[in-house]
Amino acid sequence: MPPEHTEIAHGAVGSNRTLGQRILGIDPGLQITGYAIIEVGLQKPIVREAGLIRSDEGRSPSDMAYRVLNLYDSILGVLDQFRPDSVVVEQLYAHYQHPRTAILMAHARGVIFLAAAQRQVPVTSYNATRVKKTITGNGRAPKDQVQRTIQRELGLPDLPEPPDVADALAVALCHYYAQRLPT
Repeated sequence: MPPEHTEIAHGAVGSNRTLGQRILGIDPGLQITGYAIIEVGLQKPIVREAGLIRSDEGRSPSDMAYRVLNLYDSILGVLDQFRPDSVVVEQLYAHYQHPRTAILMAHARGVIFLAAAQRQVPVTSYNATRVKKTITGNGRAPKDQVQRTIQRELGLPDLPEPPDVADALAVALCHYYAQRLPT
């Protein structure tokens, strides 16, 4: 199932490179994966595309093999179309009360890492606290504060929605800033 594109995307969508480095941010999931391509602009990053990869709703939710294959094929499609210089994925967060969620998320992260490795694109991971702190200055910032900051920093006309796309934009923007901050 091909990725869904959202109205967030502005700028020239496509594979022709007009400016600088491209960063693919991914919010991994087996049912819904958010992705966002940002490109380094002259003054600020530019959103090239943002969207969702969904599992085929006609399939059984327990058909893990199909979900993993669908995610893998879709990520390869995004990598091939936009040719990013780096892939950024939020680190796995496991809560002892929900171990199954962590295991399912690990499946999604695994196929993302595999697809990136096959295309020889380096992958970086950041934990959620680091993403929030880098974006807003507060590692415990609520989602709406993160969304407002992303909207302002990327010059978006509306808050980034849905949350999966907002999270993909956040992790990509975090990587953009992390590369520019002195170590």
